[in-house]
Amino acid sequence: MSHEHQLYAVGAATSLVTLNHLLTRPSPMKFARSYSTFCFVPIIPWKILSFLLPSSSFYRDAEQLPLLCLTYFIETESERERERESMTWFRNLVQLSSIKEPIRKRIATPNLLTSLSHFSSDTSNGVSEFSGLEPTKPDQKPRVVVLGSGWAGCRLMKSINTKIYDVVCVSPRNHMVFTPLLASTCVGTLEFRSVAEPIGRIQPAISRAPGSYFYLANCTGLDANNHVVHCQTVTDGASTLDPWKFKISYDKLVIALGAQASTFGIHGVAENAIFLREVYHAQEIRRKLLLNLMLSDLPGISEEEKRRLLHCVVVGGGPTGVEFSGELSDFIIRDVRQRYAHVKDYIHVTLIEANEILSSFDDRLRQYATKQLIKSGVRLVHGMVKDVQPQKILLTDGTEVPYGLLVWSTGVGPSSFVKSLDLPKSPGGRIGVDEWLRVPSVQDVFSVGDCSGFLESTGKPVLPALAQVAERQGKYLAQLLNRIGKAGGGRENGAKDMDFGEPFVYRHMGSMASVGRHKALVDLRQSKEAKGISLAGFVSWFIWRSAYLTRVVSWRNRFYVAINWLTTFVFGRDISRI
Repeated sequence: MSHEHQLYAVGAATSLVTLNHLLTRPSPMKFARSYSTFCFVPIIPWKILSFLLPSSSFYRDAEQLPLLCLTYFIETESERERERESMTWFRNLVQLSSIKEPIRKRIATPNLLTSLSHFSSDTSNGVSEFSGLEPTKPDQKPRVVVLGSGWAGCRLMKSINTKIYDVVCVSPRNHMVFTPLLASTCVGTLEFRSVAEPIGRIQPAISRAPGSYFYLANCTGLDANNHVVHCQTVTDGASTLDPWKFKISYDKLVIALGAQASTFGIHGVAENAIFLREVYHAQEIRRKLLLNLMLSDLPGISEEEKRRLLHCVVVGGGPTGVEFSGELSDFIIRDVRQRYAHVKDYIHVTLIEANEILSSFDDRLRQYATKQLIKSGVRLVHGMVKDVQPQKILLTDGTEVPYGLLVWSTGVGPSSFVKSLDLPKSPGGRIGVDEWLRVPSVQDVFSVGDCSGFLESTGKPVLPALAQVAERQGKYLAQLLNRIGKAGGGRENGAKDMDFGEPFVYRHMGSMASVGRHKALVDLRQSKEAKGISLAGFVSWFIWRSAYLTRVVSWRNRFYVAINWLTTFVFGRDISRI
């Protein structure tokens, strides 16, 4: 800030104080205290105020104005002393206004850490650690801590009785993703906000109730004996705040951490492929797809390189891989051929699957899906990936498949954190639970969703990693916790000898998948061997859209999805690369 601007700010602020005291004549002590408020008053040019004051010529010298205004009210020696202290504070304020370094670097970090100063801290290992939430007191509601914001965790938070419990959610994302429609966002059929629902809308108490919180953090450890979880904050890269650790005490803990994409230990997958499980994955796919389309239209690109850039490879023939292939083929037929006419003959899609696509569906539906995908221009390859390189895939039979975009959708498995927990495990490495979804070896710990599975001792099979499984588990556990809370067992170790009632029973409601070109599959059988209704074609596509529209979490997102479908039908997909 220049010297002239400093004088302007000083003069304006002091003129406001002078005008106030000429009208009210407060005590000098009240005058000193008023310094803490005039910074927030809209600045009025001090010359205008000086003109309105008696003897305005007395204030023409801008550099002497603050001192003269202060001197005007000094009547005793003690008052002078108080004014000197106020003047020191005032000069510090002026010096602060002249700092030229960005406020974000100089002030924001210390202020945020100061706001956390009521936590006890430890800076060992270069990462600050704070005490976090202490155990609940008798006059407080019991605390339920939910780890994760997926289908299971969000369904539980939606149904939990917040009159009984305080709810604390810990997750690296502040929203739930409606995964069945995520593939549609990759090509612009839907916008990203249409499939993301904020946690605060799912459970408003997290944003309003004094004892309920959402923490943007990862869980790094569990001390089940002391009912404590260890967390570390999630920050946005190295240019922002350094992460710090904190602890949360719980009365009831629900582990709903989901699963991560399976790479089967294949070299190069994590570095070169894009998964399709989060909104940022869909954003990355969309940006890369549109970038390759624009690059291939530039002069200087060889024919071979153009074909590589526009070759989209999908590995995995499950519902996600098939639906993405169908959406991509629709995008090519309806949008690319019209808006990228120069390269329309180069772009194509390859779907690689080791076995049969859509293996959980009826044989007739699988055959229909295969014919439909081939008719849409999707090339089906049966093979296993051996190695993934930056520009090509190597199959076990020696075939090389060049690609410009690689999407990996081969199923999910437990995360490294879930594997590291000292808890019993079910077949496949998930957290082992009993019939009531509790971890039997520890008190007050439950697990739901893709990260959990029935122990072998229960005699039940491990349930598939499906959204409907996670959602129904979350709903069941919320009802169970509500019953426990009403019976007085919500506190730590309060439900040891309590009867939990009916165990969790899962009944499969069927499967659906879109294959593009307004065609879909609907399989309503409860299992692969059972008999039931199975449909394919346009009617199935209408059922598929109607079912998912009703299953979207909120009316706001239902409106978004319906409007996006309508605008895409009328105007085509949005191909802006943002």
